[in-house]
Amino acid sequence: MGMPLELQTLIVTKGKEKRVKDNLFILEKDGYRLYPLDIPLEVRRTLQSEASGQAVVKKLELADNRTIVTYELIALHSTN
Repeated sequence: MGMPLELQTLIVTKGKEKRVKDNLFILEKDGYRLYPLDIPLEVRRTLQSEASGQAVVKKLELADNRTIVTYELIALHSTN
């Protein structure tokens, strides 16, 4: 039996990110998703929007058909 899995190359927040402290955020996504660790990725509010910044994924948690991404914002391109 297989497990659906998506490989992500950018972080799309849809406004659901939560600040943990300073530039550290968590984002919960439905389904199982893999993100590269420790390399800069674009952060976008939607898939079609411009990049709002760059972040580095620090931690991934996959359980119960959901993914929790902990990432550190390293560059901010806009405040909106």
